[in-house]
Amino acid sequence: MITIFGSTNLDQIGTVTRLPRPGETVAGGTFSMAPGGKGANQALAARRAGAEVLHVSAVGDDAFADLATALLREGGVDLSRLRRAEAATGIAMIFVDAEGENVIAILPGANGSVSPDDADAGLDRLGPGDIVLVQQEVPQAATRRALEIARQKGARSVLNTAPYLPDTAELAPLADIVIANETEFSLLSGRPIAELDAAMADWVARTGRTIVVTLGPEGARAATPDGTLSVPAHKVDPVDTVGAGDTFCGYLAAALDAGLDLETAMRRAAIAGSLACLKPGAQPAIPHKADVDAVLAQS
Repeated sequence: MITIFGSTNLDQIGTVTRLPRPGETVAGGTFSMAPGGKGANQALAARRAGAEVLHVSAVGDDAFADLATALLREGGVDLSRLRRAEAATGIAMIFVDAEGENVIAILPGANGSVSPDDADAGLDRLGPGDIVLVQQEVPQAATRRALEIARQKGARSVLNTAPYLPDTAELAPLADIVIANETEFSLLSGRPIAELDAAMADWVARTGRTIVVTLGPEGARAATPDGTLSVPAHKVDPVDTVGAGDTFCGYLAAALDAGLDLETAMRRAAIAGSLACLKPGAQPAIPHKADVDAVLAQS
């Protein structure tokens, strides 16, 4: 069983020929809305990977709430611990350029109301061997409480360091596994990306935890107390990279929940993250288990 504790948003997505600079207006193309939020994205990814998933989150008391949770419900994610807050549903405003790169602004809405009490209520069924996956789009006090509960109950905790916050470095050692991209890990370690391998080894030596660093088209690397490993990405021509990181996190958690070793789990997650770049949007682009299995069968 995987419990995802985190955000739920409705993504509002505009395509542009290129990303605007500060103060600049750029003509756009299409506009769409799709369910999103790092917590919800990772919940759907873990579910499409084949895991049983409980999503603990909050949405607003508005028309956007049902839109934001539509694919989670359709996919069979357990939403029994999803709280309706007296606030607007969280919104992500996303611009995607012709190369598939993006910029994102988050308006937290109901996500900002998530508290340690939500962690206590939402993680009450947690047991030894379960997995808790958290991000940083809800207040850090709530995320910290979720990690503390996981430790108390013998569950395995995974922290995705996005978006990186001032106290992320303090929070990260509370998790058993930390997932960061190159930029986030450079901030976490205080060392330049050029020193990635040495910085990963030093961080593990200091904390005793496992760090997984995603490298986009270069795949992913991990450092654990027992050694290091790396996996390649599945090569694709990206359409939209917005959901790749969340897909990686959800698939990694699902593979670990299924009892796979870290290297095998990372390999599946890297393929899933690549496939998520082939369609626009975050949740609509998340591949299903059969899609990942098909790529593995060919490799």
